[in-house]
Amino acid sequence: MFKRNSVSNAIFPTRKAALSIFVGIVASLPVFSVYSSQENNVNVYPPNWWADMQHAEVELMLSGNDVADDNVSITKGNVKIKQSRALDSDNYLFVTLDLSEANPQELMLTLKDEDGSSRDVHYSLKKRSENSSSREGFGPQDAIYLIAPDRFANGNLENDNIDGYKDKVDRSFKGGRHGGDIQGIANNLDYIKDMGFTQIWAMPMLENAMEKYSYHGYSTTDYYKIDPRFGSNEAFIELSRNANQKGVGVIMDMVLNHIGSEHAWMDDTPSSDWINNDGKFVGTTHKRESLHDPHAISSDIKGFSDGWFVPTMPDLNQRNPHLANYLIQNAIWWVETANLSGIRVDTYSYPDKGFLSQWTNRIMDEYPNFNIVGEEWSVNPAITAYWQAGSHRHDDYDSALPSVMDFPLQAAVVQALNSDESWNSGFITVYETLATDFLYGDPNNLVIFPDNHDMSRIFTQLNNDKAKWNMAMTLFLTTRGIPQVFYGTEILMGNEGTEDHGIIRTDFPGGWPTDSEKNAFTGYGLSDDEKWAQNRIKTLLALRQSHPQLFKGELKHYAPGDGVYTYFRVASNTEGSSAEKLMVILNKKTVDLPLTNYAEMLGTDVSITRVSDGERFRASDTLSLPAMSASVFIVQ
Repeated sequence: MFKRNSVSNAIFPTRKAALSIFVGIVASLPVFSVYSSQENNVNVYPPNWWADMQHAEVELMLSGNDVADDNVSITKGNVKIKQSRALDSDNYLFVTLDLSEANPQELMLTLKDEDGSSRDVHYSLKKRSENSSSREGFGPQDAIYLIAPDRFANGNLENDNIDGYKDKVDRSFKGGRHGGDIQGIANNLDYIKDMGFTQIWAMPMLENAMEKYSYHGYSTTDYYKIDPRFGSNEAFIELSRNANQKGVGVIMDMVLNHIGSEHAWMDDTPSSDWINNDGKFVGTTHKRESLHDPHAISSDIKGFSDGWFVPTMPDLNQRNPHLANYLIQNAIWWVETANLSGIRVDTYSYPDKGFLSQWTNRIMDEYPNFNIVGEEWSVNPAITAYWQAGSHRHDDYDSALPSVMDFPLQAAVVQALNSDESWNSGFITVYETLATDFLYGDPNNLVIFPDNHDMSRIFTQLNNDKAKWNMAMTLFLTTRGIPQVFYGTEILMGNEGTEDHGIIRTDFPGGWPTDSEKNAFTGYGLSDDEKWAQNRIKTLLALRQSHPQLFKGELKHYAPGDGVYTYFRVASNTEGSSAEKLMVILNKKTVDLPLTNYAEMLGTDVSITRVSDGERFRASDTLSLPAMSASVFIVQ
């Protein structure tokens, strides 16, 4: 049963004793210095805002003891209060500021109680960074490196354990915290850049003050605070700044669907409908098809959207407009504060559909050139395509989501490489999957991947077969879309014999001071196969740097035959057979392949250079290719 006044006075001091206590940030302080300190009477979310945003208002969530019935006024500054509203809890007040005529300035909000006592809240409206609204998000020319921060590198041993956080470092426990952090990523930015990656997507690094299994980051307990075991808000901002200087963008992983059960909201929810199913665990059906099924009944749709993943992940009710505003403003705040180049949204389809439309539209209104990728784990292209902006849909749903994770292609590639070639198996699986690209608003803006943090590593999925791994990685790094590579994939990391996520997210060798036997950052101790794989990834990614127009351009492929699948990438700024192209040939059998088979794409007067060894061919030559090979050629 929902209870008002469920926050104790030990957390919020009585307001009679709290006159003129200030919360917010003054101009001389960095924005990352103010969060939900329990020493203050009133906490403010978002902790600051900007005066010149496209959406000319901001809703402040004020939390403090008995704040709900306070009268709020602006006693310093030239903005107006559009609305002040309390919900069910005595300890939350939602105040909407009208910023339509506001300039950057310091505001003072005065809260007066009926007993005559008052308290002041300072609040900063900042000036946006130059060209913030026109920022370029990640795109087809990029390559994303996916990192599990706790398992990548430990750059600061002093934050391994923090007082007040129960989940302590235990590197021997596969599900425990291992100590990796933001400083570890920062220390290895040169490795990431030298490999050829131009974007970093790290699993969530916001506070996860959970009793156990907190390392993965998907049980948020504070939306405005980096978990101190990873570092600080300042450290995250500095990481983004340093990465940007090296030409590497930062994509933030956001969780809109659920929170961690240790979030303060679970002790005192702002409203009785803040958490789905009356705040009690009811598991989701995971039946995402119900959202699209013309025969579905309402209870099936509700069972999918309102159900919880697990008891420790309470499911948020984004139909509540104040919670929706909170999540929208939080995303915008992090984009502005940390200068993000993109957002990855966890479990994208699980929140309320109407909210997702509102959330994506608001962000894309603020940043028209930005990129957001949603995780929709379905191998049915019709379902994944539904969410991408510009796709053909069965209804009039308004989606502004630029990108979706391409799970259908990932499954198709693994199936193709693990199957014998015939008229209905093998490479035909990839061909048929790509042939459904007509469903997508922009197939070249899909994020494609051989594996990720929630599935077996690609080397394991392909039965530790180095040749199959090479074909898979060649395809994912050269076909249409934006490739994402999970840390360690470049050195053949695997998880043979187990599906445990703690093993899939094994520590990256060399990331800890005690890693004396192997260091993937320097190459020390790597086997010949691991060095070969690392160099292969580096070579393929170098193509994206040296020929970006090829990867912004078209994909043209030939129907596979006799174990051979051939496709071309055509530079986006040229047309016709004379345009610069990339030719990729994947073959399972030894073959002598006349290049005249591809005359329609090659033409006749061209130079064809193999990337691996620099050997040149003419359009009239015949290629002799070994079995289980992946060959890449530049056509000029």
